[in-house]
Amino acid sequence: MAVQPILKMGHPNLRIQAADYPLDQLGSDAFNTLIADMRDTLKDAGGIGLAAPQIDVPFNLVIIEIPEGNSRYGTLSAFGFTVLINPRIEVLDATTAGFWEGCLSIPGLRGYVERPQSINVCYTNDQGKTIEVQFSGFPATVVQHELDHLQGRLYIDHVKDPALMSFEAEFERYHAEPR
Repeated sequence: MAVQPILKMGHPNLRIQAADYPLDQLGSDAFNTLIADMRDTLKDAGGIGLAAPQIDVPFNLVIIEIPEGNSRYGTLSAFGFTVLINPRIEVLDATTAGFWEGCLSIPGLRGYVERPQSINVCYTNDQGKTIEVQFSGFPATVVQHELDHLQGRLYIDHVKDPALMSFEAEFERYHAEPR
């Protein structure tokens, strides 16, 4: 398929609330192409999650794929390729934890964001099945980050202290935990 351009912060379409994806389109050529393009784009950019609005497709659709091993987020456990269509989130426990988040739409920057660490997400998968999953820890943060894109929000909207924003090089030098 094809790598798509990723919208960058400042593009007005990143701030628009996405519409529900029409479920009667699941399995269509257009749907399959969109998923393949999103996956190619995610891999090309070296990310772990991508929302359709980031490639200027205004639908409630997110993909996540976290490879096991070391990454810019530290050592991660694998999270297999997952397609979340029209996801709905419920916070199960308001206890938060913070991570230095980055975003393909805000290249070169990181910001420290605290988010709830126990959530429940109900979504339709790419096969049309309704799925309900509880996420905790870093995967809960990733899911919330991606679902924010569907609401026209970016992680920088959640940074409470501007002193906890950093360019990537300074993050690696001053804030990253040794690997």
